[in-house]
Amino acid sequence: MLAIFLKTLPFFALIAVGYLAGRTRFFSEDATAYLTRFVFYFALSAMLFGFAANLDVAAIFNWPFVLAYLMGTAAIWLIVAGVAAVRGTSLEEAVFEAHTGVIGNVGFLGIPMLSLLLGPQAVGLVLLVLAVDLIVFSSILTMAITGLRAGRVSPRTFGILAVGLARNPMIVSVVLGILWGATGLALPGPINEFLTLLGAAATPCALFAIGASLAGRSAERIEVAAWLSLSKLVLHPLAVAAACWALGIGGYAAGVMIAAAALPVAGNVFILAQHYGVAPQRVSSAILLSTAASVLTVTIAIALVSQGGTS
Repeated sequence: MLAIFLKTLPFFALIAVGYLAGRTRFFSEDATAYLTRFVFYFALSAMLFGFAANLDVAAIFNWPFVLAYLMGTAAIWLIVAGVAAVRGTSLEEAVFEAHTGVIGNVGFLGIPMLSLLLGPQAVGLVLLVLAVDLIVFSSILTMAITGLRAGRVSPRTFGILAVGLARNPMIVSVVLGILWGATGLALPGPINEFLTLLGAAATPCALFAIGASLAGRSAERIEVAAWLSLSKLVLHPLAVAAACWALGIGGYAAGVMIAAAALPVAGNVFILAQHYGVAPQRVSSAILLSTAASVLTVTIAIALVSQGGTS
């Protein structure tokens, strides 16, 4: 456990440095926004393209893995939405709480950290988790909110979904990388070196940006935020572990999925909450609390799955 903690500590130390820079105003909100944009559109996209271009998609992709993650995530989504409904929240708030309880920081934190801690072979599996989060559950969120506000789901809703997916650089870079990899051609040397150089900036910049963005958040509605953090950090990995067991998925693949599910709430959930005007403070608090608590919970999750044969 201590060895895993010492390996994860540098990642969270970078987040802490970013937090201090933002908290002391040494790094302004505008600077954080531009750094995040650099990571999202350039550094992380280069890293994902490089990873995807070198993947053997046929060897990585399997329906049982996707189904297990879908089952486990959907179960917690429904539980969190049900608890919100019992508390008397609006349907829109229940949908956003459910989304907060299952969507982890896979892109900015998961891919760089898990690829280093669990090995480069984890990347393809983590990309599958990211794809399900972005394509399935983000689509469910959009359809639910637009449907509730319009009273129905119209063809225009699907157009919004398609445009949103096509404009997401993480999805675009992965798809383009897979298409390139399918040609069987190696990336030209200068291009590969360019992607490696640019992609190397993704991990430190992303972690710093996470910390700096947390500096502007305040922890209000602690009880709800604590429940959502518990859902994300504990219930979600337990649910996907149960789904893996039910579908007979074990070993390394199950370990990577469980570790990915144990990641803290993703920052883009807050962006969506602000965009739709639904419970942004609640989501912000959950991101802050879950990121702080994940120093321990992610360490425990990775230690447990490593002992189970993922290393």
